[in-house]
Amino acid sequence: MTKILYVLTDKCPQNHPCPAVKVCPVGALSQSNHNAPVVDREKCVRCGKCSSFCPKKALVLE
Repeated sequence: MTKILYVLTDKCPQNHPCPAVKVCPVGALSQSNHNAPVVDREKCVRCGKCSSFCPKKALVLE
């Protein structure tokens, strides 16, 4: 079964640049105006780097 990356917006503080956006090796995460990051599921390779890096555990790979 293929895993999917979810953004848990209730856990994301959304008031600063998301540190996990920079660790994505394929550029599947983007963020505008310090809102919660958005996942491009076409680009996401489900490596888990962003979910491991997120300090608030707001990025979940299930």
